Amino acid sequence: MHTNNMENLEDRVGKNLTLDPADWRQMRELGHQMIDDVMDYLENIGEQPVWKPIPQEVKTFLSQDIPREPQDIEAIYREFKQYIFPYTKGNIHPRFFAWVQGTGTPLGVLADLLAATMNPNVTIGEHAALYVDQQVVNWCKQLLNYPAESSGILLSGGSMANITALTVARNHQLQKNIRKEGLYQTGAQLTLYCSAETHSCIQKAVEILGLGGDAVRKISVNARYEINVAELVATIEADLAQGHQPFCIVGSAGTVNTGAIDPMDELLAICQRYQLWFHVDGAYGALAKLDPHYASALKGIEQADSVAFDLHKWLYVPYEVGCTLIKNAEAHRSAFAITPNYLLQEKRGLAGGLESINNYGFELSRGFKALKIWMSIKEHGLAKYAAMIQQNNLQAAYLGQLVENAPELELLAPVSLSIVCYRYVHPALSELELNALNREILIQLQEQGIASPSSTLLQGRYAIRVCIVNQRTKKADLELLIQATLRIGSEQIALFLTRIAHFFTAE
Repeated sequence: MHTNNMENLEDRVGKNLTLDPADWRQMRELGHQMIDDVMDYLENIGEQPVWKPIPQEVKTFLSQDIPREPQDIEAIYREFKQYIFPYTKGNIHPRFFAWVQGTGTPLGVLADLLAATMNPNVTIGEHAALYVDQQVVNWCKQLLNYPAESSGILLSGGSMANITALTVARNHQLQKNIRKEGLYQTGAQLTLYCSAETHSCIQKAVEILGLGGDAVRKISVNARYEINVAELVATIEADLAQGHQPFCIVGSAGTVNTGAIDPMDELLAICQRYQLWFHVDGAYGALAKLDPHYASALKGIEQADSVAFDLHKWLYVPYEVGCTLIKNAEAHRSAFAITPNYLLQEKRGLAGGLESINNYGFELSRGFKALKIWMSIKEHGLAKYAAMIQQNNLQAAYLGQLVENAPELELLAPVSLSIVCYRYVHPALSELELNALNREILIQLQEQGIASPSSTLLQGRYAIRVCIVNQRTKKADLELLIQATLRIGSEQIALFLTRIAHFFTAE
């Protein structure tokens, strides 16, 4: 019986199945074609519509069941070009201004190809990717003038970077063994403070950390959309009087709505007065510290206990990579470090080398995020990146001037960093009608493939929101945006007035 089983196993193992191609020449030729197509696409991206709707036939095709049998690789690529490639979000286009999403670069694309080819898990082991990761984290410290002895980790983006930092803040500030005893040992309600304009990922992080959404104290903002410091102090005092335990203030280095920068020095002083952890959410704006115009306002980041920021935004590398830096490296490690038997580290061999990155975050599976940063910074140098960020901020200032010079347009917030919020106005329309008008203008800008701003509500007013973190945007793109806004707005006003005239004529 044993012999028969052995023979059966030998026969089955002898099939030598593999996922490598039977014809390497065909795969190589297809790869060359892909590279040519990608470079043609990137070189001429500005000639394409920014965005276009996805036809129903494409959605139907992309709802098919899982393939049971192999398909030809050239046919697969043709399907990609027909059903997927034309219907992008558009954030690599020079007139993509929605949300805060970067563009990537050609070398960054190739770097991800190389990283995928190596396919390392960049958490443990003695291999070059860990050393590149460590070097890039050290470069991130230098970008923000953080101490060399501080700690840091590359993550998927700002959301993961923020929750990682707030986990460290919670554990460190409580001075209890939260990892062993849990939150029920704390007694008092932990409270965190941020402005009402702070990114929603902060509230999500607090909820995931088990503190509950009610623990987030959202402080009102001033006319510049910055946190009201007097209200912040009063709220902390009120919480202390009620027996709560304040543990952290989150300052925004560039809010996603308007680009507002909270007063870093004042927040730092309050944290020192009440012995709170000072965290900076700089997912969008932290790297604007490289722009001399904003360097002073953002200098307080250097004194923060932690900071989160994205490299796929204002370092223009392909998605996805963010970073969190923690000043207290031991507090960072103690929040996450664990070593199961199968991850024992050795002094030599494959399990030797650097300490596991898993000791500084939740993820044990991590792609080679650092390579595209490493190659991109080497390609362009820090001075070029500083100039690019400054260019985006100056472009926003120029766009703000274009808005102010057009009688039909109105700025809805001060221009800060690279965000401009504006709307089309007309004296015949009510506030509700203006909101509807500007919503239609925005959608038509997108559907006509002209430009892709996003929207926000500022004091109940619907704003066309332009965020420029785009290495391809030129002055002419901004002028085209304003021209199209005025044209579509005028067309919509004419339709509205015609409808009103018909109504009264019918009466």
